[in-house]
Amino acid sequence: MVHPVRKQSTEAAALNKHCALIDALLGGTDAMRAAGKAYLPQWPGEEDKAHATRLAVATLFPAYQRTIEVLGAKPFSKPITYGKDVPAKIQALCEDVDRQGRNLHAFLAEVGQEALGYGFSGILVDYPPTKDENGKPLYVTKADEDAAGVRPYFVQIHPRCILGWLSDKSGLTQLRLLEAVEVPDGDFDVKTIEQVRVLRRGAWETWRKVENKSDDEWAPFESGVTTLKGIPFVPVYGNRLGFMRARPALLELAYANVEHWQSKSDQQNILHVARVPILFTKMLGDGVELAVGAGTGVKATNPDADMKFVEHTGAAIEAGRKSILDIEDRMRQAGAELLVIKPGNITESQTLADNEQGACALQKVAENIEDSADQALQLMAEWLGEQQGGHVTLFKDFGAATLAEASAELLLKTNQAGKLSDESLHEEFQRRGIVKPDIDWETEKERIERQGPAPGTMDDPLPPPANKPAPNPDEE
Repeated sequence: MVHPVRKQSTEAAALNKHCALIDALLGGTDAMRAAGKAYLPQWPGEEDKAHATRLAVATLFPAYQRTIEVLGAKPFSKPITYGKDVPAKIQALCEDVDRQGRNLHAFLAEVGQEALGYGFSGILVDYPPTKDENGKPLYVTKADEDAAGVRPYFVQIHPRCILGWLSDKSGLTQLRLLEAVEVPDGDFDVKTIEQVRVLRRGAWETWRKVENKSDDEWAPFESGVTTLKGIPFVPVYGNRLGFMRARPALLELAYANVEHWQSKSDQQNILHVARVPILFTKMLGDGVELAVGAGTGVKATNPDADMKFVEHTGAAIEAGRKSILDIEDRMRQAGAELLVIKPGNITESQTLADNEQGACALQKVAENIEDSADQALQLMAEWLGEQQGGHVTLFKDFGAATLAEASAELLLKTNQAGKLSDESLHEEFQRRGIVKPDIDWETEKERIERQGPAPGTMDDPLPPPANKPAPNPDEE
């Protein structure tokens, strides 16, 4: 029986419902093969050895992984912007916000990708203990604390690490997190054990399994109090369903990727069968010896005897190929839908005119990350005794990237007609992802000037007549 402190709650299990699927897809071919029959079923009548062979040669088309990487990187294609209300002390800590070398930009980029891929991630704003188990201070002066690196820092929390929580109208009242900690194992090695961290308002404790016990017995290991009134945890939603409830924003793409994995395996199997023709013989007689090869022959005495190769017509191969291409198209569409602007405008020209921001799903994800970052900075400020943590801004001007290609052509024609400046054209192309977001207009203008006149804009001098020498410019 699982100890209550280690047991995953029903709500946490729902939050983690799709983690195994996403883990396998993000893990690539190796992870999908390791999942075995979970995502590549064994068909009725298929022998174990045949299924094992089919699984061993299957390869994953990494559509889900690539889509998460590409879309997750868009809000971070430009550095995050710190507001003027972010205290200098906090901004300095953000250069190594997790005490592992990541600055706030890099940290949020990984949290954002996790939230986009799994639907949920979390930020724990932790603080090292300053007192021992007896309540005695570990450090004498503030300088001692600074030298030991005692300061608030961010910890990225994967949804798999969440075992359960309790809450009221004010938010979380308890949060249980599963941790993996390294402990000494002899004089020269370490081992990893499980630990459950229980966070309460104004207090915390850790639990570990009691060694040398046959049953699943856990006991408190460490405990302490905090100066915060709440639990320093901030949820980050990729697709929010409610408080501490979410699902992957691209779940249908994940299912389609599994369908592609299965269909591609079937296609590989039928290609193998089609490439190896079957030798069919009829009424050769019992005494006929078969030796198949270019320099051999078969002689039969029975006039009704027959022998031929039976080959696949290839019709099913073409049908399978088209099916796979259809799945790939659906996967591309599922990923692109996060970029589609949905402001309710009827026409593309209205969308351009209204210029509504934050209207596509990915922009909303970026706003969620932005809001969570602000909450985490505020918790950091509370640890430090600051009044406010301030605000940060992510790059979100990428919604227009999914407008029809005709809109880019329309902009170019408008520019050529003298109705739109070159700088505005550059900005609009940048919004659509045609021009890299890190190239500013002044740099681009210098590049244009260095490359010289555009082809066809200079008049070439007329060649002299064939029977007349070119004029001498020194002659009057």
